[in-house]
Amino acid sequence: MSFNFGEVLSRAWQIIWKHKVLWIFGILAGCGRGNANFNSGSRGGDGGFNGPGPDLPPQVMQWFRTIQENLTAFIIVGCVVILLIWAVTIFLSTIGKVGLIRGTSQADDGVERLIFGQLFGESTPYFWRVFGLSLIVAIPVLVVLAALIAGVVAFAISASGGNDAANVGLLGMIPLLIGCFCLLIPVMFVVGMIIRQAERAIVLEGMPLLPALSRGWEVFRKNLGPIILMAIILAVIGFIVGFVIAIPVIIIVLPAVIAFAASEAQNWTPLIFMGIGLCIYIPISLVVNGIMTAYIESAWTLTYMRLTKPQDNAPVMLEANA
Repeated sequence: MSFNFGEVLSRAWQIIWKHKVLWIFGILAGCGRGNANFNSGSRGGDGGFNGPGPDLPPQVMQWFRTIQENLTAFIIVGCVVILLIWAVTIFLSTIGKVGLIRGTSQADDGVERLIFGQLFGESTPYFWRVFGLSLIVAIPVLVVLAALIAGVVAFAISASGGNDAANVGLLGMIPLLIGCFCLLIPVMFVVGMIIRQAERAIVLEGMPLLPALSRGWEVFRKNLGPIILMAIILAVIGFIVGFVIAIPVIIIVLPAVIAFAASEAQNWTPLIFMGIGLCIYIPISLVVNGIMTAYIESAWTLTYMRLTKPQDNAPVMLEANA
């Protein structure tokens, strides 16, 4: 089989440049990434408001005391808010991905204009099936990781009590963990490629969940070389763009942190300017990341279409024993 990578990559760029509404779906599809960045820094000690502390305005101290007095209620409300944000994020990121698949397919078929509302509405019927694919991957991985972590914790607790056998077991768990993570990387790569094809089988061919998964495996197995090489190409593109996006963040954050440390944490002006700079740059980075996501998802959609339904002007030759 021969596959025209240049045609797919250039066509994907032509589509997202002409139909900039796909950038919005790219931003939505990127909502599900990097959520862990907001999970730190939310803990407080039991005696966080006792003893000497910084001189804060009375209103702020009263607010802290109110939180401390109603800590359980705040925790419950916080958990509910986090779950709601998570649900909205999952919904938007899934719809964004489906919208990119449908939009790329329609644009490649010659549609002159893509309308956001129409494309969004057409994408919602596919939500549960595409979301179900992510659960099929996530649940087994979480179970395996939870089992490994539970084993390490159990051995660590036993070892802390002076159990020599537990010490030996804990040392034995370390290479096991490393081996499992090393094995998990290629496995998750293969599974990810199958899921990508299955998502497009759902959206482009209207397949149910399990048949789509089978279809994804079939497309991946029969086109192993083109899919792996496309994955490498798009990973390199994503890495380069991600690095370029990160450069302004480094330029903004690093000098501010150095200046703040040089002032022995007395001068907050560098951090204030850093915050302003990040607030200005974050929308720009979201747009650039959305364009990159739109491009990558469009390239994968075109790859699936060329492999399963080759066009006359796209030099793709499937197996001759049809």
